[in-house]
Amino acid sequence: MSVSEDRLRALGFTLPTPTAPVANYVPFTRTGNHVHISGQLSNDGKGGIKGTVGVDVSLEDAVEGARWCGLNLLAQMKAAAGDLDNIVRVIKLNAFVQAGPDFYNIPQVVNGCSDLMVDVLGEAGKHARSAVGMYKIPLGFAVEIDALIEVLDRR
Repeated sequence: MSVSEDRLRALGFTLPTPTAPVANYVPFTRTGNHVHISGQLSNDGKGGIKGTVGVDVSLEDAVEGARWCGLNLLAQMKAAAGDLDNIVRVIKLNAFVQAGPDFYNIPQVVNGCSDLMVDVLGEAGKHARSAVGMYKIPLGFAVEIDALIEVLDRR
């Protein structure tokens, strides 16, 4: 078991099974040592967190949804890198929150994912990011986050 997965377990989480694409795309693409991870939804495998933040989804639930995006990203990262300890750095997260007209706490929502990256990957989890409020997100989920990471060259 990797150091990063030990940290994840100490936080009370286990990696979910990486989700299959729902349309004509792949879960990740690799070019050299960079891996682009497709958007991961606030899906916990039991229905997830769906709805509009600030309307029918609370800030607390949205933060949990962003954490689920992070867990799904970590699962895809492991699939791409072979092991979470092969991640050199999370370069950037792009986060999208289905937000109501008066909801402006988008960065606080995305912290659910950002904090998880740092808690699990340490310094390698620190990243640049964008946090954007959206009108709609696919399949009605409250949060979607994609990632760009650097991995060890073990090909």
